[in-house]
Amino acid sequence: MVPEERVLFDNGNHKNILLEDFGHGEMVQANVHFIVDNGKGMILDPGGHKVFKHLFGEVGSIIGVKNLEYIFLSHQDPDIVAAINGWLMTTNAAALAPHLWLRFIPHFGVDMFVIDRIKPVEDEGTIVKLGNSELYILPAHFMHSPGNLQVYDPVSKILYSGDLGASLGQDYLYVENFEEHTKYLERFHQRYIPTNKVLKSWLKMVRELDIETIAPQHGAIMKGKDIVNKFFDWLEDLECGIDIMEDVYKLPTKYFEG
Repeated sequence: MVPEERVLFDNGNHKNILLEDFGHGEMVQANVHFIVDNGKGMILDPGGHKVFKHLFGEVGSIIGVKNLEYIFLSHQDPDIVAAINGWLMTTNAAALAPHLWLRFIPHFGVDMFVIDRIKPVEDEGTIVKLGNSELYILPAHFMHSPGNLQVYDPVSKILYSGDLGASLGQDYLYVENFEEHTKYLERFHQRYIPTNKVLKSWLKMVRELDIETIAPQHGAIMKGKDIVNKFFDWLEDLECGIDIMEDVYKLPTKYFEG
């Protein structure tokens, strides 16, 4: 039974579930999202080996692993891709990955017998049929990966934003006060997003969508149009990456003291 607070949307036929967080210890906290439509599923950014067996069990208990149709990989990081061989070897699902990273992902130990089930998504994104619904795979390049992709679900009006919107250190699941929440957003976005210019380009695209919820891969979920729009406004003027780090580019003067 999925706890109520982890069900982001449910109309009977279409469900959006935040799976249990099995990442502990020194691993960065990571959300694993699951979309189900009429009994068919897509798991998003399922992470590494330590969480694989637990997530596999959860997917099996919700829809049965034979009904998992897609494994979405937003980019190439290990907290996204590291256990992909396990998923491909134990299900019949296709993995959707950025074309840019297709030849890098096999370095995670993908078996030759399943490698052809990793399907490339081109830079401009695509539309994928899941059950009776359609999911939009959106371009989100340089946020933070140069081949980044996101998923927009028009049924639930949820944008799965990957690392964009990531927060670290808060102790709550849903954002209630956005102004207070920015302290958990700021350092991550300033360091991982390369420039404000890419944020403005992305915002121009997503403001055309009807978004009720932003569900990032790390941290708290932003639910409600008021908080979503506050997040967009915050991003619009955020200085990040090279905007604020130009003076780092100089020869080092300190010796390593490891």
